[in-house]
Parts: sequence; structure tokens; C-alpha cells
Amino acid sequence: MAEWQIDKPLGVCAGTDLIIEPDCEYFAALVEAEEGLTRRDYSCDYWQQNRPEVFCYWKSKMPKQEQKKNLFVDNDMLLAFFDRLENETDQDKLNFRFVLMLILMRKRILKYDSSKSLDGKEVWVLKVVHRDHRAEVVNPQLTEEQVAQLSSQLGQILQVEFNE
Repeated sequence: MAEWQIDKPLGVCAGTDLIIEPDCEYFAALVEAEEGLTRRDYSCDYWQQNRPEVFCYWKSKMPKQEQKKNLFVDNDMLLAFFDRLENETDQDKLNFRFVLMLILMRKRILKYDSSKSLDGKEVWVLKVVHRDHRAEVVNPQLTEEQVAQLSSQLGQILQVEFNE
């Protein structure tokens, strides 16, 4: 299982190297790099002018140095990440999507419906709550330790804790 380089916001725009001041809005993004998904932060001005190619993104506010980093990631954004990974075949992304599915199930956004076997793999069928939509997720048979590690990495990328 690959390790991802996960950077916390450094207060610097990845496109210009200019400082993003505390309390200023910015765009945080996941970009595909050789080593996997990596976080990059962009000032709003740079984002609007250049719109860098990213895997997914969210808007946030740069915390003050003394402020505890308690940024809010809403359920729609988590579901958008989940949907974005739907057609991925890379094993690390399949693992990432499975853990994201577990988080969305715990948040009662996804509900287990059934499972089936497809090409020798177990596939979970889930209902997206409050939508007339079903999703399928390959069960990569992760250990508890792998799930915990991926959950931690996901929380670091998004700067949230999934201890609800």
C-alpha cells in the first residue's frame, strides 16, 4: 500500500509562492503526482486566473497560527470525492474509495444494500441516502490496520477528524 505525501496548509500559494494570509479564503486541492494524491493550496486570485488541473478541490479559510485547525468538510464534498473515484482502477484509489465509503456509511450518507461477486471480487452495492442512486464499491479486503491508516491519511488531507 502506497504512502501519500500529505501537506498541511503552509500559508503559501502553490502557483505563485506568495503568502496566503490568515483568515483569507483559498482553494485546497488534491493533485495526482507520481507518488499518488498530494495536497496543494492556491490563493483565490491564482485559482480564478489559472484554474490548475486537479483531481478534486474545496474552498477553505487559512487558519490563524494560534487557532486550532478545525476546518469543516461537508458531506456533499465527501460524496463528490467518493463519486469522482467511481471508475478508478488503481489499487490505492480503490482502497481510498473503500475507506471513504466506510466514512460515508458511518455518517449515514450511504447505506449497505447487498453484495455480489464480479470477476472474482466482492462488490458492495450501496444506496445513496436521499437520492435515487446506487453505488458499487469493490471490497479490497483491507485489514483493520490498513483502514485506520487510510482513514488517518484521508483526515490529514482534508484536515478533519472522522471520530464522529
